[in-house]
Amino acid sequence: MDFIYLNNQKVNIPENKLEKKLIEFLREDMNLTGVKNACDSGACGACAVLVDNQINKICFKKVKDVIGKKILTIEGMAESDGTLHPLQQAFIGYGAVQCGYCTPGMILTAHAYLLKNPKPSRNEIRYALRGNLCRCTGYQQIIDAIEAASVYYVEEPSG
Repeated sequence: MDFIYLNNQKVNIPENKLEKKLIEFLREDMNLTGVKNACDSGACGACAVLVDNQINKICFKKVKDVIGKKILTIEGMAESDGTLHPLQQAFIGYGAVQCGYCTPGMILTAHAYLLKNPKPSRNEIRYALRGNLCRCTGYQQIIDAIEAASVYYVEEPSG
């Protein structure tokens, strides 16, 4: 049987689900409604999740496209006790969440970027978010939140 690792859990995929759109599988079969489908073409970023720690817009992908891979959705960012990830908390603290529709994709895009570049400039943050659209915040609070949370991603000096 085929499988994926979804939010650090191995999930067996029945053969009849392989041709299903991944976004529909996550929302309907796995009840992970943080992932949104706004444009159905990968243009807005609302459907963004991490696939093997790389940001992927999945509104047009099928389940079969991610077999054997590690998928992280916004629900998988929080600790098992419900404690929010520092990046999620920063979005709340800096008022970067308004309607919330774009927020999961924004957070996951920022998370993937900060894993690679934990000390970004504000311009680098803006560039990293170029594939994510928001109609509410004007991006300033989003950039502030990501900049503030970036300290979490900086490796502690050893010794």
